[in-house]
Amino acid sequence: MWSLSRPKEALPGRSRLRLSARSTAATCGALALACAPLTATAAHAKSAQDGRSAQDGRSAKPTAQRASALAAPLPSGLGPCVPGECPDTYPPVNNDAIEYRDNAINIYVGDDFLVRGSAAEAEGRVVTLGDFDQDKAPGGSSVYNVGEAGVGSRVAPPVGADWLTTGGDVSVADGERLLAEGGVTRYAGSTSGTIDSELEQDDAAATPYIGLRDDLTEASQCYAHPEGGTSARTATGTAVNSSYETRFTGDGTSSLQVFNVDFDMTSASGGDQDIVFEGIPEGATVLVNVLGDSRTLSTYGGSLDDDHPLNQLRNRLLWNFPDATTVNVAGSGQLQGSFLIGNQASTSTVSVIGMNGRFFTTGSLTHTSGTGGGSGQEFHNYPFEGDLPDCRSPLEMGGVEVVKTDEETGNPLPGAEFELWQETNDTEGLQTTGNNPDTQIGNTCTTNTTGTCRRTVPTGTYYWRETQAPEGYELPDPAVFGPLELTETNATQGVTVTATNTPEEVPDPEGALYVVKTDESDGEPLGGAVFQLWRESNGQAGLQSSGARRDTRIGNGCTTDSRGRCDFDELPPGEYYLQETDVPEGYVLPDDRVSGPHEVPADNADEGVTVRLSNKRGEPGKDGK
Repeated sequence: MWSLSRPKEALPGRSRLRLSARSTAATCGALALACAPLTATAAHAKSAQDGRSAQDGRSAKPTAQRASALAAPLPSGLGPCVPGECPDTYPPVNNDAIEYRDNAINIYVGDDFLVRGSAAEAEGRVVTLGDFDQDKAPGGSSVYNVGEAGVGSRVAPPVGADWLTTGGDVSVADGERLLAEGGVTRYAGSTSGTIDSELEQDDAAATPYIGLRDDLTEASQCYAHPEGGTSARTATGTAVNSSYETRFTGDGTSSLQVFNVDFDMTSASGGDQDIVFEGIPEGATVLVNVLGDSRTLSTYGGSLDDDHPLNQLRNRLLWNFPDATTVNVAGSGQLQGSFLIGNQASTSTVSVIGMNGRFFTTGSLTHTSGTGGGSGQEFHNYPFEGDLPDCRSPLEMGGVEVVKTDEETGNPLPGAEFELWQETNDTEGLQTTGNNPDTQIGNTCTTNTTGTCRRTVPTGTYYWRETQAPEGYELPDPAVFGPLELTETNATQGVTVTATNTPEEVPDPEGALYVVKTDESDGEPLGGAVFQLWRESNGQAGLQSSGARRDTRIGNGCTTDSRGRCDFDELPPGEYYLQETDVPEGYVLPDDRVSGPHEVPADNADEGVTVRLSNKRGEPGKDGK
């Protein structure tokens, strides 16, 4: 139904949005919009390529029975994390240091975005086609955060990326501050008030996102009304409001669980209630079509620590409001799942304490605080990775495959990690960074026992990029294989490229590193401290213990003995880092848990390199771990 290449039209009443002649592919690449229509979620795609169920190890729950036809994501690939650096599993709400980055849109507003009351934060990238207007209530915090939140998933946009984009003005009331300190606020109109952010005036700031408004409206209608008009998508389960809760009961088997709700999800008095799902198989997508002209959802459900059952559905739960002109989302809970509001004349008011998931509205949005709902309302950045009904025009699909082999023997190599990229920026070769990169398709793929990674995708031009070689092999340079041209002619058989690796030249293990752990105050040896050893192997300063290009982990860790000693023997020469992961009872971890790099030269197996480290005493119970 939606077209990614049709001409974009300006919105009524938004003449200040000036359209450019740039192609959709180019603008999507430049602004981290996943334009290429994906065919499945990352987990679904990985399951397809390596033959394993995405639910391995979770047989206690029923597993969704998937239809033979592949399902679709939201329009333009919206929903999943866009690197940045995406976590394999998103953490629960926390205030730890930021470790991961997500360049996807978390909040999309088709009209104006208003900040009122005591609302506090909008984590992740924010795009509004209209104005961004902050005018909070007196007496509370005068600050509103965009992009990076003090408490949230702590998966923020990349530093220096566009954190807030507007098709109109950015206005901040006197005495208040808008914080987007690590990113860019890109606006088409003007600014007023205190904005702590890099500011970029750009008449075409919102131009790449105008077409999304119609696409989201069409998708919202299709999810709820597949035959148009007042038709309803066939439900697979039931929803019953018992005042104290709305209970959704699924069929226990379908990969897409559909519920049609034609009532407010509130208590009898209009207050909070719980939200409960049952009969949802592991890995299923949950689509809740909330029907009617005016709807309210008010809940105390969900939790900060992901212990609540509702939290477990977060990345595959979509609340779809296709028709409503008024949407109220309220309550004292941590509401889970993503929202899609398709009526472009709608007004959405969000006053629930925590909103955990993508929020896409084609109308206006007011983020505020409600009566009895406390203060400090927050949007938290979490992806949507579900498989939704495919509302697009049929596309020719085919397989794009890479086969990894040993260069000397030709034997297949499992364990190589690859990214698949689609050519979308009309520039020869693969571009993965910069202002106008090509488009990554899905998450990393690891070659299986036959040395193969395969994805089923629409026709187009693709590249495989190797990000980590199998253990014992060198990463090739260059590590890009392609272009692979998937056409209507060859789509049936697919296209394949062979990529080879050469074994690493590993020196004989000749070195040793010894840790001596002592009490900082009296110098007595400390047993029970745990260390993980890492070898510097990626050419980047400091320890990288995660991500596609991490350093090399050595063994499974070592615990100091009664002499306060850990020995790491038979080490190849090189630089090493010690990562302290646990401390003896009654002591605290140091602020910097990593020491190094420690140079281990050749031929020092007899003498070894000794590293002396100490711990401070703490409160009983290992505080500070």
